[in-house]
Amino acid sequence: MTDFSKYAQPGVLALSPYQPGKPIEELERELGISHIIKLASNENPLGPSPQALAAMGEELADIWLYPDGSGHALKSGLAARHGVAMNQITLGNGSSEVLEFAIRVLVGKGDEVLYSAHSFALYPILTLATGGTPVEAPASNWGVDLDALLARINPNTRVICIANPNNPTGTWVAAGALRRFLEQVPEDVLVIIDEAYFDYAIEPATGATDYPDCSQWLGEFANIMVARTFSKSYGLAGLRVGYALSSPQLADLMNRVRPPFNVNNLALAAATAALADEAHLSASVALNARGLQQLGEGFVAMGLDYIPSAGNFISVDLKRPAAPLYQALLREGVIVRPVANYGMPEHLRVTVGTEAQNQRFLEALARVLK
Repeated sequence: MTDFSKYAQPGVLALSPYQPGKPIEELERELGISHIIKLASNENPLGPSPQALAAMGEELADIWLYPDGSGHALKSGLAARHGVAMNQITLGNGSSEVLEFAIRVLVGKGDEVLYSAHSFALYPILTLATGGTPVEAPASNWGVDLDALLARINPNTRVICIANPNNPTGTWVAAGALRRFLEQVPEDVLVIIDEAYFDYAIEPATGATDYPDCSQWLGEFANIMVARTFSKSYGLAGLRVGYALSSPQLADLMNRVRPPFNVNNLALAAATAALADEAHLSASVALNARGLQQLGEGFVAMGLDYIPSAGNFISVDLKRPAAPLYQALLREGVIVRPVANYGMPEHLRVTVGTEAQNQRFLEALARVLK
C-alpha cells in the first residue's frame, strides 16, 4: 500500500486535526442517553431568523442550479451595512475559509504568522498547512498582549491574527489600544481582526463598552482584514457562511484562490435575509447578555472563578484538571468544551444557552464537583 505520508508537505505532517465540539448524536451513540444539551460550539440557542428559514424555503425549487458565484445579493447587503465597496468583500464557507484564503495568499515557507496564546486553534493549523511558521506570543490575563505581539514582529512576519473577542477566553482588546498597535505595525504586515463574536461584544451588558468596530477602520489602515461570520449571532452555523472585509487589492488576491461556488444557494439566501432581520439579532444578543449574567452568578455561588466574556461563551476555572469533570458532565447529558489544547487544562468553556439550558448545566456542574 502506498504510504502517502512520504510525499506530504512537512507542515501538514506537523498538524493535528482541529477538534470541534462533540456532536449530540455522537454522545447518544456512546452512552445511549437522550435529552442531551450541547453548550460546546458557541451556537445560537435561538436558531436562525424566521426570515432566513423562509428564504431557504423559497430557494429550494432552484437548488439544482449552481449558486451565484459572486454572491451579489449578500455582498450588496454587506456593503450597505459596513459602508464599503463590494470589491472589498470576500465570501467564505464560514469565516474560517476567508482566514485560510488570506494565509494561503501571503504565507509560504519561511514566513511567520503571529498570534496570542489561548487564541483560536485554527491560526497555527492554517499556517503550517501553507508551509509557514506559527509564532505564539504570551498572553496577559488570558487576553491578547499587544506589546508581546509587537516585540515578535521581524522581517519574516507576514500576518498577525487577533481574535477580538478572543475564543476561548472571551477577552477583548479595547479600541484605543488596538489603534495604537496598528499604528506601529509595518505596512507590509497584514493584521487579521477576527470579529466572529462582534455582535455579542457590542452589547453593553458584557462590559465591553470600549470594543471597536474595525470594519470602520479600513479607510485608515490598508493592512487590516476584518473577518465576520453568520455562524454565531445569526444562528446559521450549519450553513457555513462568513466574509472578509479588506482592501480591494487583498480581496482580489483572495478571490483568486477562492474555489468557485464556495458558498451554497441556501447559505447565500439565508444570510441575506438574516442580515435584514434586526429584531432577531437583537433578541439573540439580549438572550446572551442575560445568560452571561446567569452563568457568572452561578459560578460565584459555587465559589468558582471565571473569565469575563464579551462573546457568547464563558470559561470557568475549576481549580483542578477539567478533563474528568468534562467526562462527568457528558454522563449528565451536558456537552461543554474542554480547552486543555488552548493551554487551559483547568478550564471548561461553556456556550451560553437558553435560561433553562444554563440552569441545567449549573445544576449538573454542582453535582459533578461534589
